[in-house]
Amino acid sequence: MARIIDSNEKNLIGNNLKLLRKQKHISQQELSNKLETLAIYICRGSISRIEDKSRTVTDIELYGLSKVLNVPIEKLFEFDSKES
Repeated sequence: MARIIDSNEKNLIGNNLKLLRKQKHISQQELSNKLETLAIYICRGSISRIEDKSRTVTDIELYGLSKVLNVPIEKLFEFDSKES
């Protein structure tokens, strides 16, 4: 059965992912490469789509992103009042 998403936004972590990645001075390609060492394959273009919230994120990808960025998974979901 197909999932129905009421919004154009397909994930909750896009803004925080971009912010955390930039804080750590990692390019989208570098993030992709680091994920690959964990056997998690997200190309640079898909990272861009996650950051602009036009792509969903699997639990395995979420785990890998938290490991590579060295933050708890919860950090990817934190609300930043500057975004609103």
